[in-house]
Parts: sequence; structure tokens; C-alpha cells
Amino acid sequence: MGEEGTERGASSSEVMSSPCPICLNPITQDAFLDPCFHKFCYNCILQWAKVVASKHSCQPSSIKCPLCKMDSFSIIYGHDGISFQQHHINHINQEPSTRAFFSRAHKFRLRCYYTEPGNLSETFNLSRYWKSHKYCQPSRWLQSWLKREIQSLVQEEDVDVIVHHILGVIDALCKRYEPRHQGSLEKLRREFKNVVSAAARPFLTARTDRFVDEMELFMGSGLNIDAYDDVYMQHMGWKTPEVTNEGNENPNRNASLVPYLYIFDEDSDDPD
Repeated sequence: MGEEGTERGASSSEVMSSPCPICLNPITQDAFLDPCFHKFCYNCILQWAKVVASKHSCQPSSIKCPLCKMDSFSIIYGHDGISFQQHHINHINQEPSTRAFFSRAHKFRLRCYYTEPGNLSETFNLSRYWKSHKYCQPSRWLQSWLKREIQSLVQEEDVDVIVHHILGVIDALCKRYEPRHQGSLEKLRREFKNVVSAAARPFLTARTDRFVDEMELFMGSGLNIDAYDDVYMQHMGWKTPEVTNEGNENPNRNASLVPYLYIFDEDSDDPD
């Protein structure tokens, strides 16, 4: 028993001190290839992936792990137990201009996910929204809001498949609950959140629950996107004006209220 315990302890210590397979030094800033999850230094595997991708005539969608040769589609890093950051291989060597879709409005919405929204549910009177069965009335702005929201979270431009998938499950749920339905509205609200969460979680992972809460706020507000953003910013005390319009934002005004978040990808050159 004692020898076995010693062997296991040595094995665990050895695993903890395993060097980076690329630089052979202790690992700095853990990074993992997805889906094999072999661990490397973040800078080592990022530079290795860039070199390998540059040898292709067009941008590859995957690279082979240098250890197990499994096709890897992204680099996972910055994991803090709740969220993580991610480089997709098909964006490793792309020029910053290919990220032009990521506007100030996208950065504003990403910023919201790192700040507690407070009592916005009371501001928009969500209880009245459910009691009046307004969930049965499709929002003309929901599709556009969803597209911007998901683009902000996954930092990809083409999210139409995800948007239509979420809209589809919402539509199917609303058809089952007609306005004359006398069941528990709280039960409906829970089912709504559960169904949307199940549809969004494969794409949004740790940010799914907050995303569902934010979507409920937007739907319950009854506002268009610009008006919703204005109310949201006023509620949060963010006084940066016209965040949705390029060229009109003053990034220094009240900047100390909430740290400004940047697009996660290292290859972005937009510091605003």
C-alpha cells in the first residue's frame, strides 16, 4: 500500500511538472488543443499553429496535434473555471481586416457579459411581459439582436445557423403555449429558459445562462435594438455616447466605471 501510494504520488508530481512538448520548458499560460486537449505553452502552440497553417495554400480549418496527430480545430486558453478564450485554426493567420465585422456595438455587448446587470428585470417589468403573453408575439428585432449577440460572444461573423436554430426552438415552444393557456407562467418561463439553453449551450458554453437572461431582457423590453442599448447603458451608468455608431464614440469618457474589454483574439489590431 505504501509503495503504491508513493508511486501514485510521484506520477502525479511528474504530471504536474511535465514540460511543454514544444519548448521543453515548464508550461507558461496553459493552452490546449481541441478536441484532444494536449497541453502546451500558449505562445508555443500558437506560433507552431501559425507556422503549420502558413504552409498551406489556403487557410486550413484544422491542424494536427504534434503529439497525437488528431485534427485540432481550435486552441483553448485562459480557462478560469468559468469561461475560456479560444483561437479557431481557420483564423490563425488571417489579416485583422477579416475581423472588421466586430464593431463597437459588438464590444459593448461583450462588455455587458462581464458586468452584473442589476435590476433590469424590474426596469423592463418582465413579470408583466409573461403575464400578458407577449412571448407569443414575435419580435421584429429579435433575429438581428440574436445575430449581434452571438457574434459578440463567439467572435465569428457567420452565425446564421445558430440564430435560426434558436429562433426555431422558441417558435416551437410558443406554439405549444397559446395565450389562453391557463398553466403556470413560472413553469413556462423555466421551460423557455431550459429550451433556449439547450439550443445555445453547444455554441456558447459557459456564457449560455447569462445569454438566456439577456435575451429575456431584450424580448421583455419591447424595444428596438438602439433604444434597448440606450436604456441598458443608462441603467449601467455607462456614459459613452452612441456606442453603436463608428467614429462617434468617446472612449475616454467615464472609462473608469467598467474596464473596457477587447476582442479576445490576439491578432486584432483595434485597441478601442
